[in-house]
Amino acid sequence: MKVSSNVVKLLVAVGALAVAGGAAAQAQGKWAVSIGAAQITPHVESGAISAPALPNSLGDVGKDTEPVIVVNYGFTDNITGEFTFASPYKHTLYGAGAIAGTGELGTVNALPPTAFVQYRFFSPNAAFRPYVGLGVTYAYFYKETGSFRMTALTNPGGPATTFSIDNKLTASGQIGAVWNFNEKWFLNAALVKTRLRTDVHFSTHQSQHMKLDPNSTVLTLGYKF
Repeated sequence: MKVSSNVVKLLVAVGALAVAGGAAAQAQGKWAVSIGAAQITPHVESGAISAPALPNSLGDVGKDTEPVIVVNYGFTDNITGEFTFASPYKHTLYGAGAIAGTGELGTVNALPPTAFVQYRFFSPNAAFRPYVGLGVTYAYFYKETGSFRMTALTNPGGPATTFSIDNKLTASGQIGAVWNFNEKWFLNAALVKTRLRTDVHFSTHQSQHMKLDPNSTVLTLGYKF
């Protein structure tokens, strides 16, 4: 098709210009730090809250955007280590399935520090360098807070329901690219997919399995040392 052919030609041309660019990208032994924002969007497949509960009482989790810091070190000209750390994300929990439409059931803070090993394409002096990465993420949950709606669903007429979420060490994959404005400054964009399954434990002795598998979108502005 003509449109597809034109898109391919454009991408090839952009790649060729990027390889020929004169800006110095990160190379062996070089450090880089970038600051920006990251949005985490969970892709939830929820298990049901265990009995006693209304059948098919499922859950959903909202997205959040927070500041992020990304630190890179070049092991070689093409292999880079990266550590990503963000401000705590605050996610809102909602009902789904049989309890959809019940509103906010609670909130939870999450810290997902992640370490990647990346392969960066093209040479260190390229102006544009796409990359892929594989890493580990530690999903740490805290400040779990239930609403009156959670109590009404899990313990009607009783004391307020509290809950906790299991922390998990898991794997993440990454694709991204760096655009070098000059020898020091660059723009970084990345998409991260994390495999995350965990369990929620309620003070009412009920539990719920959650498949979260979040997508993260990262955009930062950086400086090379």
